[in-house]
Amino acid sequence: MQNRNIMVLDTTLRDGEQVPGAKLNKQQKVEFAQQLKRLKVDIIEAGFPASSQGDFQAVREIARIVGDSVSITALGRAVKSDIDAVYESIRIAQQPLIHIVLGASNIHVEKKFNRSKEAVLQMGVDAVRYAKTLLPQVQYSTEDASRADFEYLWSTIEAVVKAGATIINVPDTVGFAEPEEFGELIRKVNERLKNVNHEVLLSVHCHNDLGLATANTLSAIKNGADKIECTINGLGERAGNTSLEEVVMALKVREARYQCRTAIETTELLRTSRLLTYLTGLDVQVNKAITGENAFAHSSGIHQDGLLKDKQVYEIMSPEEVGADSMELVLTARSGRHAFKHAVQQLGFDPGTGEELEQLFQKFLELADAKKEVYDHDLFYLVTEHREQAGGSGRLFELKSFQVVTNDECPTAALTLLKGDLVLKGSAVGDGPIDALYRGIKTLTNLDVSLKHYKINSISRGAEAVGRVNIQLEYGGKIYSGRAMDTDIIKASAQAFLNGINAALLDTANDQDGRDDRLSS
Repeated sequence: MQNRNIMVLDTTLRDGEQVPGAKLNKQQKVEFAQQLKRLKVDIIEAGFPASSQGDFQAVREIARIVGDSVSITALGRAVKSDIDAVYESIRIAQQPLIHIVLGASNIHVEKKFNRSKEAVLQMGVDAVRYAKTLLPQVQYSTEDASRADFEYLWSTIEAVVKAGATIINVPDTVGFAEPEEFGELIRKVNERLKNVNHEVLLSVHCHNDLGLATANTLSAIKNGADKIECTINGLGERAGNTSLEEVVMALKVREARYQCRTAIETTELLRTSRLLTYLTGLDVQVNKAITGENAFAHSSGIHQDGLLKDKQVYEIMSPEEVGADSMELVLTARSGRHAFKHAVQQLGFDPGTGEELEQLFQKFLELADAKKEVYDHDLFYLVTEHREQAGGSGRLFELKSFQVVTNDECPTAALTLLKGDLVLKGSAVGDGPIDALYRGIKTLTNLDVSLKHYKINSISRGAEAVGRVNIQLEYGGKIYSGRAMDTDIIKASAQAFLNGINAALLDTANDQDGRDDRLSS
């Protein structure tokens, strides 16, 4: 049996942007739409053009720039002025689609419109008929369908299909449904819809108020849905929408079960997620599936041991599939001997065996208890201090002390670094305390590095909350990551930057060792 192709509509720029604080300007919306094009979504819902002139202009610009290869739609209510705004904003796209939404549940009909069911149904029919005079492709959304009376819902769907709707969207607007129930609803609609017009696509749009958006969407797919509406990172009203990356990867990982696939370029998922975080400033929870910072990180000693034997022991998909780096072993006090030994070997050292290995491991545990997370440069110094004969000491930088003075005129940082026995002291000014600190570090290390990404978040609560800093820097055309955690966020920022620099130095040294080995052979 040939796998069904599931169309993916991304509504991050419409439903996702309705989140407080997520408003994007025209240039930002276009930039994100271009990334959605690289992600190969089938349809981009670019906005709600009747809501403002700014949104109208943004939708039209997206249609102009990326509408040559991606279908573009925008949302409008079942009124002529909204439909006109949608049409005028998207008509220059190669595959424009008018999207109309109108309530279908009793509470929407009675409380929101204060009209009879028959009158609301006729509003929908009239809206579709008018939209069809403008464009051939029209989607009709039966808002709050999961709480609607089924026979009225079906009467509405049947009527708008006969009026010319080419896509029927069944939304779980308030996240009320549960998977078995929603799947059954979609099965019943699908059976009747195919008998009326088998060419009409059946779509779903689920919200996450009960944390079931992804499960409901997958249940709908199993029961005949042809198209899904999602957002990147699950962004959306209230608790959000169906997470695009979660559904797409569920279909890919469990393809044999669902017998469905999408056209999504999954290696662009993480890049798309990070761009959205950058543009909106809204972070992704660290344990978020697929795009969370810890989605492919393993700190349990048992897990690390299994992964080092075979990745499939604890990974059902590879990080590379979603555009992430290969698995990351975060060394903590819970890490076992196998993970510790592997990390030491990755630094180019022989960890030894027997008593020597045990002594090193116990020192590592002491360090891990004190620091919570242990990085490459920590292991480097742990091993070199334990062995006087170890080669390569003095290659990495260590933060000895620092002082930051910040004010409105001249933020200044003074710091002392160690590199083996070498003591380096200096100071720098910057636009702010972190900028001054990083300028000083760059001067003392004499490395031409460029900061590409900086993120700080709290990982605990109270007056002694621990701040975690993650950075990415570029050196020699490569990107290196560094992170650190401390109750002092300035110190964590400095340490994270040094961790990134040390990662670059270690990589450069390993490359040189590899070249030397090849020359000697």
